[in-house]
Amino acid sequence: MQITEKDMDIITELGKIDSEEKAKAIFEKFMGLEHQNRMLKISHPDVLKRIANAIAICNPKSVFVNTGSPADKQFIRTLALEKKEEAPLAMEGHTIHFDLAKEQGRIIDRTYYIANPEDEVSSLANRMDRPTALEQVRSNMTDIMKNMTMIIGFYMRGPVGAPASNPALEITSSAYVAHSAELLYRNAYNAFDEEVTNLGHFFTNVHSEGLNRTEDLPDARVFMDRKFRTTYAWKCTYAGNTLLLKKGNHRFAVDKAVYDNPGNELSEHMFITGIHGPKGRITWFAGAAPSGCGKTTTAMAGNVFIGDDLAQMWIARDGSIRSINPECGIFGIVEDVNQEGDPLLMKVLRQPGHEVIWSNVLIDENRVPHWVGNNETPPKKGFNFQGDWHEGKTDENGKPVPLSHPNSRCTLSSTSLENYSKEAENPEGVITRVFTYSGRDADTMPPVWVAPTSDAGVVIGACIVSAATATEVGATGVKRAPWANAPFIPGALADYMDVQFRFFGSSRIKPEYRPVMAGLNYFLTDQARGGSSPKLLGEKKDVKVWLSWLERYAHDEIGYLSTPIGNLPKYEDLKALFKDIINKDYPRDLYVKQFSLYLDNIIKRIELQEAAYAKEKGLPPQLPEILAGQKEGLLALKKAHGSIVHPDVFAG
Repeated sequence: MQITEKDMDIITELGKIDSEEKAKAIFEKFMGLEHQNRMLKISHPDVLKRIANAIAICNPKSVFVNTGSPADKQFIRTLALEKKEEAPLAMEGHTIHFDLAKEQGRIIDRTYYIANPEDEVSSLANRMDRPTALEQVRSNMTDIMKNMTMIIGFYMRGPVGAPASNPALEITSSAYVAHSAELLYRNAYNAFDEEVTNLGHFFTNVHSEGLNRTEDLPDARVFMDRKFRTTYAWKCTYAGNTLLLKKGNHRFAVDKAVYDNPGNELSEHMFITGIHGPKGRITWFAGAAPSGCGKTTTAMAGNVFIGDDLAQMWIARDGSIRSINPECGIFGIVEDVNQEGDPLLMKVLRQPGHEVIWSNVLIDENRVPHWVGNNETPPKKGFNFQGDWHEGKTDENGKPVPLSHPNSRCTLSSTSLENYSKEAENPEGVITRVFTYSGRDADTMPPVWVAPTSDAGVVIGACIVSAATATEVGATGVKRAPWANAPFIPGALADYMDVQFRFFGSSRIKPEYRPVMAGLNYFLTDQARGGSSPKLLGEKKDVKVWLSWLERYAHDEIGYLSTPIGNLPKYEDLKALFKDIINKDYPRDLYVKQFSLYLDNIIKRIELQEAAYAKEKGLPPQLPEILAGQKEGLLALKKAHGSIVHPDVFAG
């Protein structure tokens, strides 16, 4: 985004540090000689000034410059324990962090973009004018780190040397946040100067938990300044609000892709995983799903794995789409993680030899973590996010207090996972052939369907609908979740959508690399297809088969049924894959339940999207045209075959 003269940089306005000389004076005042020397190994003047301004505003007792060395990592772990932000557990290397009971997810109601009146901001987001934001930052962050240690970290959001990686500063008083950053991102202290110079930008993040009191939560805020790519957060501890390298900087990366490099680069809320095909072939997938909708499980279903949450991608010179993970760790939801569905992750969580930060799970008397859906025998009592817990405990409204919060997390380095790919550190990225879009959809779409064109694929992504999850405080019901990226799209949805059409439809993508774009849904229930049970129609592990079918589809090795919503699998192909991939019988009646089109539900879904997008300005014409075409085809089917259409209708 272009900066004009009237765009006041809040961190400079408050810190008053506008030269290298003033920055160095601040370092001398707040740092001992060792950390001054560390700091001055960074020579980029803009980096030095932003750090000095953060110090001047927050006024810490001392400043720790984290170089990423083993000694520095241990200092941060020890500080987290001393401050009681974390506590040790029975298994060596495991700790527990508890967020405040009323801060168990992203505080979307207190998260704002700093914007001038003329700035376009997503219709799904909050905005605040720059002068008001200045006063909010001044009144809340001035002296907020008094008597605390400020920790400064230098990170790359992606492999060093990758064209779509983003350098970022994490400046915090929270040792838990700094500890999390060391597990989730690449400490690039030694390469930071060069990367900032080569890429021409960096992100800045300033956070303090303050006194970490429940009564301060109404005043907690997360501010994102898109013009200066700086985030501010205070009086909060949940990592989605404080580890600003993550979703705060993801927003800046989205902006960069949409407005600085449109049609050539994307920043997505997607996993990256590799599926084995015949003769040892690996086909790389990227897939979008809203937080809490199985993205980690789907990522781990791959034979080789790169990431479970975020993806940066670009069109390479060879005409392929390349993807990298800006992270190198997992901040994963643990509810329903169990041996049956997630054996590799469970190995890390239940066997020694790994470093794990747990959050908001139950800790029993033996200092062992437990969580809902782990399929293990639960303890009768323990301590969780609301304090002492016992079986049958209820809250002030008589509602049962669960064993663990639905948004409980585990934070760990991806290198702990057996199927983590060395390609994750390749700055050239992986050639990505398949893109999936999914939500927590209990009653409408089949388990897998493929768009016939890239434009229709973009529409699948734009039309994700999902049950609300526990990742956002106060979110309930069923809602639209465009691309699963909507909460992190700073600008107009129309701008973002236009770039999606331009990217996936680019003439620069060679035919042999043309993307397969598909919908994925493994939350379909038995009840929704005429049964009596609310359980899944199938099992979590079936996703391995849906992904394997898409892998063969990408290489033109498998047939399909053409329908108005896209291309569906044939029964015989799935039957063989179920046996081959997960050694499971796949009865024809289950196939019919899963892949029959329930037209009324799908038509209502289309009409929901048409009504919602009609409120957006400047939408590309492809979306309404494709939705109208799908609806017309479905209505014709309904007239000919009724409201429920058997897949055999499409077999010709």
